[in-house]
Amino acid sequence: MTVLDIIALLVSLTGLLAWVNHRFVRLPTTIGVMLISLALSLVLVMLGALGFGVEDWAEKVVARIDFNEALMHGMLSFLLFAGALHVDLNDLARQKFIIAVLATVGVVFSTFAVGSALYLLLPLLDLALPYIWCLVFGALISPTDPIAVIGILKRASVPKSLEVKVAGESLFNDGVGVVVFLVLLGIASKGADVSAGTIAGLFAVEAVGGALLGLGLGMITYWMLKSVDNYQVEVLLTLALVMGGYALATALHTSGPIAIVVAGLFIGNQGRRFAMSDTTREHLDTFWELVDEILNAVLFVLLGLEVLVLTFRGETLVAGLLTIPIVLLARWASVGLPVLVLKRWRRFTPGAITVMTWGGLRGGISVALALSLPAGSAARELLIAVTYVVVVFSIVVQGLSVGAVVKRVVRTE
Repeated sequence: MTVLDIIALLVSLTGLLAWVNHRFVRLPTTIGVMLISLALSLVLVMLGALGFGVEDWAEKVVARIDFNEALMHGMLSFLLFAGALHVDLNDLARQKFIIAVLATVGVVFSTFAVGSALYLLLPLLDLALPYIWCLVFGALISPTDPIAVIGILKRASVPKSLEVKVAGESLFNDGVGVVVFLVLLGIASKGADVSAGTIAGLFAVEAVGGALLGLGLGMITYWMLKSVDNYQVEVLLTLALVMGGYALATALHTSGPIAIVVAGLFIGNQGRRFAMSDTTREHLDTFWELVDEILNAVLFVLLGLEVLVLTFRGETLVAGLLTIPIVLLARWASVGLPVLVLKRWRRFTPGAITVMTWGGLRGGISVALALSLPAGSAARELLIAVTYVVVVFSIVVQGLSVGAVVKRVVRTE
């Protein structure tokens, strides 16, 4: 099958599953299509066990899809821009301290907390791994996924200030998480001797460089938007910003996600207010909302189908299930400690720690990072399986219940 054939099959399947979900299941689209595609994958596996050949064909098709490449260098830039486009910069600025702490200190703390707990857990299941590989898992599972988080928060009726905290953190912690992941992966796979200076330099290039690049590209695009009044041209300019900006960030070895988030915030605030007519704003919003919904649905179908190419054994499934409370406890501690400290100087929504813990969903980014682990390493299959179990639980169980948690623990501000 050609790449075009695979894209056509994937989009067609997504459309069909979205229809089935809307017509019969009636779950939120992303969660519904993922559950149906996951169920479809399990049915194919059972048919394969009964002697039908359809599982082998489906597995070969899914195996040709590079999930890490499709998400990290394909869908991610569009989804991040669409999410950042509607975040109010003034609201974000008011929550900057807690967002900055959660996106940096919180990710590092969670990485070591999860990694250390996993290192103690795995020998009990005869699945021992070196400590450094457990830390690699902690790094890839600690960042919350903006794609999953923002989509769920839209439906959860979260108080505005709390929504900004959760969404803002999820938009920025990927850059930090990827830096931590790359450093630890370099040590684990190559035995690299990484000093504090090397880590600081990598962070400066990736995160700070990405932010500066995104700001610069956003300003250039803003000037171009302001010089014309034609919504087709202006929508095309934002599309060029996303695709060209992410490619340029990758070529310069800076953080593409952070660059696109910063550019999206700039265009979504300055650009929308001062460089666009009402007609352009309407068409721009419609275009990016459609892009967001379509790519989200396709991504979550891919997550469901990915089980066809993963290797699960009884002990790895148990390890994944036991890792779920570890990840949640680490999230609770990494959120709770900063909130308790900052409560001396600022007010937080009642139940903020609970909502930020339960609403800190893991998603496709964690799976993509796990799939980027070097082939042939002893840790790869185990960590991918554990990651997948945690992500499925996070999206399905946490995603479907976060609205009820909000209603139960949060008083409207």
